[in-house]
Amino acid sequence: MSELLLELLSEEIPARMQLRAADDLKRLVIDGLKSRGLEVGEARSFSTPRRLALVIENVPAGSPAISEEKKGPRVGAPEQAVQGFLKSAGLASIDDATIVKDEKKGDYYVAKIEKPGRPAPEIIAETVTDVANKFPWPKSMRWGSQPFQWVRPLQSVLCLLGGKVVPFEIAGLASSNETRGHRFLGPGPFKVKSFADYEAKLAEHHVKLDPAKRVTTISEEAHALAKEAKLELVEDEALLNENAGLTEWPVVLMGTFDKAFLEVPGEVLMTSMKTHQKCFSLRDPKSKKLANKFLLVSNLVATDGGAQIVSGNEKVIRARLSDAKFFWEQDLKHPLGEMAGKLAGITFHEKLGSQKDRVDRIEELAFELAGACDADPQDARRAAGLCKADLVSEMVGEFPELQGLMGRYYAEHVGTKPEIARAIELHYKPKGPTDVVPREDQGDAVAVAVALADKLDTLVGFWAIGEKPTGSGDPYQLRRAALGVIRIVLENDLRLPLMTTLEAAATSAEKAAHARALADAKKKSGAGGAAHALALVDWADRKVRSNSVDLLSFFADRLKVFLKDQGKRHDLIDAVFALGGQDDLALIVRRVEALDAFLKSDDGANLLAGVKRAANILSIEEKKDKKSYAGPYDLALLKETEETALAAAIEAVKQDTVAAIQVENFAGAMRALSELRAPVDRFFDKILVNADDPKIRENRLRLLSEIRAATLTVADFSKISG
Repeated sequence: MSELLLELLSEEIPARMQLRAADDLKRLVIDGLKSRGLEVGEARSFSTPRRLALVIENVPAGSPAISEEKKGPRVGAPEQAVQGFLKSAGLASIDDATIVKDEKKGDYYVAKIEKPGRPAPEIIAETVTDVANKFPWPKSMRWGSQPFQWVRPLQSVLCLLGGKVVPFEIAGLASSNETRGHRFLGPGPFKVKSFADYEAKLAEHHVKLDPAKRVTTISEEAHALAKEAKLELVEDEALLNENAGLTEWPVVLMGTFDKAFLEVPGEVLMTSMKTHQKCFSLRDPKSKKLANKFLLVSNLVATDGGAQIVSGNEKVIRARLSDAKFFWEQDLKHPLGEMAGKLAGITFHEKLGSQKDRVDRIEELAFELAGACDADPQDARRAAGLCKADLVSEMVGEFPELQGLMGRYYAEHVGTKPEIARAIELHYKPKGPTDVVPREDQGDAVAVAVALADKLDTLVGFWAIGEKPTGSGDPYQLRRAALGVIRIVLENDLRLPLMTTLEAAATSAEKAAHARALADAKKKSGAGGAAHALALVDWADRKVRSNSVDLLSFFADRLKVFLKDQGKRHDLIDAVFALGGQDDLALIVRRVEALDAFLKSDDGANLLAGVKRAANILSIEEKKDKKSYAGPYDLALLKETEETALAAAIEAVKQDTVAAIQVENFAGAMRALSELRAPVDRFFDKILVNADDPKIRENRLRLLSEIRAATLTVADFSKISG
């Protein structure tokens, strides 16, 4: 067994592509070797700004010889089938095949295929060239006269098997045992014998091959410099990984900027330094306020200790922060209300109007939702009216990721109520499954109302125009919006009937559509303008409201995904939703949790089995008799002790479960339901349902249907697996 070492050295690979490329190289080479009959051991891949590397352990000397039989068509089959068989088996003539006798199915041809083993270098050369020619870079380029494409011009190929060069060519470059180190600190070529030798010599030539080690180096040096300056590093994992992808020999240095820039919000300064210069920010550990210092990551060990590098970065940072300060000062000259007026000139979607149209809808919906969130309705309306205003600001134009946050700062600058200002920032949240949500218990009730209104308007609007998520895409991030609504409702324990809320959102959209229709009719003269206006009104009337049921089903699917991620069973959600009229997300989850706990108990598991048994019997008998046995049973026909006891238990359970559910005591409803277990068990142990007397048989079948009716007050047990 030998070690395979592969390196593809090129010009600088974009940092965002490196880790994925290293994984792709490992996967594709391993798959290619195995598909060619070469089974290998553990593989590890690495990436730096200039190279992809792969080392594979326990590579055999070659692939084993293979002897196999390939079954062909029957004797006497059509010529076309015979020729297809010969081609797939690699036979020159049907005489090369063997005939197998089969008295039952008829005689058929069999090809005996002998595949000799191949030496590993041959397989490796074929695999690596094939992978290189089909490598899945997000973007690639050609250079010179070669048709070969790579992310950046390829410079050399190193490939060793057991210390010996595996000969092949890629883009006119012959494989060798030679590579290069750091572009400036170790540029000369050097030869290697193995992976250990390769990694050690790269380190001697100022290249840290493992991205994880570069991340560790940057983190340790950054924290050490921050501690030395009595400051705290603003942690940023994404920036840390990006810098590791920009450097082969990272060196962390500290720079300074003018304190005057600290008048600008800290988030703006951090975003500017991160976006333009990939620099880390520092802050005071006690006050948490931004310090006028930053950390940069150099790819050089400078002879002057990095003074010139720091000076150059300080000049660039000064220019970038000057721009940010200018944007800030210019935006402060225009109140948010003035900015909000300019939203009419920004199209949200050609079928849903401008951002101003959208804000008008969000205002109405936030006002309606305020009561459910314990928010002041007028505050919710005001916050909604300003929530998108910063989209026209200079700052958000430069740094779109600051939308919402800048709106909060601009609102605070003119003395806007804190609840409204925070709602402007928080209404975009949560932006992902791990992001925080606005919370009532943290004083953000207004933000909760506006965040819900924003997401519900988005969902209702895009549903109305038929722009729903598909299996292959969700360009408007509607799944994320629905998950945001679910998380806000559940984490705030809001009592929000979803169907009523969706209809309210649809009504807001409808009003907006009517307004656009009337405005359009005024602009366009003649029958054409009137027809266009009527078409818009018709769209609002027919489509917006009709999608509420479908959208509720979409929420149910998203809720299943959300609860499944938390370890909950999706079939229990189906069982609760199947009852109909279930659109209060918080109550649905509480029902599911209570049902889950109940079914984990002996009473719950046995009752489920009994209910399913009753349902199966009913299904069989109803199909056979071509009639339904749903409906009341005749008490006078209940003769046996077990059936009268079951009937009494059913009536008691119906009353007790309904009473418990009316006060939202779902655990109590489950306890009431558990009272059915024993009577159901005894009934099936002692009673013959299909009695000889037709009247008694029908009455007992009706009694079985009442078992299902009793459980339906809690959930549809037929939807529960198990």
